[in-house]
Amino acid sequence: MHDLTGFQRDLMFVIAGMESPNGQEIKQELENSQGREILHGRLYANLDTLVEEGFVTKGELDGRTNRYSISERGRHAIAARYDWQTEYVAPDATPAKL
Repeated sequence: MHDLTGFQRDLMFVIAGMESPNGQEIKQELENSQGREILHGRLYANLDTLVEEGFVTKGELDGRTNRYSISERGRHAIAARYDWQTEYVAPDATPAKL
């Protein structure tokens, strides 16, 4: 997981927090939460990388729409990342405590 880009990690967290979203739902969630436009090409290229690396699974929703879900490997990677982060910043840390 440490070899992934920040954007790829963001994708994994969003996918893990949604129930089998399609690409447009993932894009919308990231745009809403980060306040920036996500380019179509960037989104799908990074989703494909996560699928190839085994962090995310891709399945067909209908004839032309794919759905994504976090794989078991992805869940373990997210948990490991969370554990690593909490070594430096406690989960209950507020900006005033930093």
